[in-house]
Amino acid sequence: MLLATQLCMAQTALYNAGNIQIHDGGNLGFHTNLINDSSFSDNLGLVGFYGDENLQVSGAFVPIFFDVEIVNPQGVFLNTAVSIANNANFVDGDFQTSRVNSDAFLNFEPNSFYSGENDASKVDGFAAIEGISNFTFPVGDATQLRSLRLNATGNADVSKCAYFFEDPNNEGLNTAIRTEILANISTLELWRLEGSTLGSVTLSWNLRSNMGAIAPDLNFVTLVGWNISQRQWTSLGNTAVSGDLNAGTMTSAAFVPDDYAALTFGSLAEATEILVLDNYWLSPNNDGINDVLIIPELELSPSNLLQIFDRNGIPVFQQENYRNEFSGFANTDNWIINPDQGLPTGIYYYTAELYDLGLSYQGYLYLER
Repeated sequence: MLLATQLCMAQTALYNAGNIQIHDGGNLGFHTNLINDSSFSDNLGLVGFYGDENLQVSGAFVPIFFDVEIVNPQGVFLNTAVSIANNANFVDGDFQTSRVNSDAFLNFEPNSFYSGENDASKVDGFAAIEGISNFTFPVGDATQLRSLRLNATGNADVSKCAYFFEDPNNEGLNTAIRTEILANISTLELWRLEGSTLGSVTLSWNLRSNMGAIAPDLNFVTLVGWNISQRQWTSLGNTAVSGDLNAGTMTSAAFVPDDYAALTFGSLAEATEILVLDNYWLSPNNDGINDVLIIPELELSPSNLLQIFDRNGIPVFQQENYRNEFSGFANTDNWIINPDQGLPTGIYYYTAELYDLGLSYQGYLYLER
């Protein structure tokens, strides 16, 4: 470990007013608080938080650690963000943050990961990611791990997530205000998810969720979100479900997290079968096979909207009330090389809004020339 400039050790905290750097193979163990008021980045090696008293991390600068482990049953409270460049090992104890706002969080940088998460060791508060499209947030409350899986259509700049074991009504999210297709909203738990990138989420429930109190059977269960613009609970749709009312998982249709203040479970007024849209292969070569994009399920909702995006998230096709019009050519105003020759070979993704059914979906298609 290289201590480039001033490093002060007080009775209750390690105060960094200079520049700390941990080189490959180096180890630094914290048994006291960290006040980080200067650069603490470009690290390799391992940083550990140990002991049996609650520790705190604060300061004006965000420390960026390479590998981190926590072996402290009382936990580590983050008053500022802490970033992980490689691996976070949850052994014993939680990384804790305030739930009042999301300014402090445990952040996972691109290509980072974690291991060992469990009911006794996780993020009790806000976890965040940057530049990652598919990620399971290891979040929960003081007693349980209640992860949220995000499957985004692109690498978001920053997405944040926290779990709350509390009644949404206490957060001003009235469970009595909901769309007509919904019968009940859970009053036991919720997740907050922040992010501007379109994607789906997978949530789980267990006995503590008490799903039997809101739905008579699994066919009624749906994921719901408090829609900020509509100021009511709306269905997020279901694309996959497993388990029973005691324990299970469910995946939503595509939505933009920033459009919703909270996510939780609800029940439909009428049972519905799970409708799933596929991924597709398109080869517009006029041989009569897969020349146009056909999504049979859209016939169930004549009022619909289909949008297609390239791998960079740029829209290349949009059609209301879609009737098999896409044959590999763009119809947007975006700049496209040789538009008369059609879109190039590659992977694209689509979103489909089925307005008649109140459902939203996302998927992928491969265009081959």
